[in-house]
Amino acid sequence: MMRRKLLAGALLLLVSGAVNAGAQTLDGDWQGTLSNGPVELRLVLHVAADGQGFKASLDSPDQGAKGIPVASVRFADSTLAFEVPSIMGSYSGKANAGGTTITGTWMQLGMSAPLVLTKFMPGAAARRVPKPSDIDGDWEGTLEAGASLRIVMHIATFDDGMTATMDSPDQNAFGLPVTTIARDGTKLRFTMKQLGGEFSGALDAGLTTVDGTWSQLGNSLPLALKRVKR
Repeated sequence: MMRRKLLAGALLLLVSGAVNAGAQTLDGDWQGTLSNGPVELRLVLHVAADGQGFKASLDSPDQGAKGIPVASVRFADSTLAFEVPSIMGSYSGKANAGGTTITGTWMQLGMSAPLVLTKFMPGAAARRVPKPSDIDGDWEGTLEAGASLRIVMHIATFDDGMTATMDSPDQNAFGLPVTTIARDGTKLRFTMKQLGGEFSGALDAGLTTVDGTWSQLGNSLPLALKRVKR
């Protein structure tokens, strides 16, 4: 059951979409967040005019997915609608007068969720300066949920804080960003909103193992992460 829930958290909201508002203001990048209970999944939509309307692609950063193709776009009376037959999904939303926001609903597999897409104005990317901590590196563990599910954590620290990504090799998922990660002495905690999950554990004296608990969608399992020497 836990394995199925983890799979569902990782895969249920894998979506693609498109925007064609028939106006130059739609060219560019749009971002929004799908929420389903404790699960949150960021989306970034890239739109460009192609002479016959618009072409688009979608990124799902929390799933490590980029360039998902978009098709079947319609726009009339400020209302955007599109379907994605490959995943049985659809979206309908209304653009505001300023062309900066599209407010609508994503539907998939009989479920619906509000999705607001906001025009993203990129700024200069800040340069991150590495500031390694004593727990930076790779950590591996296994969730036993009827079947074994390997987990690999990659921790890195910069001048503006600690970051991490997670791999789930048995699900062929790599580089999933950790939403938040924090260390307080021997305590380590991280959350992954795209999975509705969180981990809380304690480091041993030698900083070689973190013994803790993985909690997700009302279920909890023990999870020990061990440092991997590369």
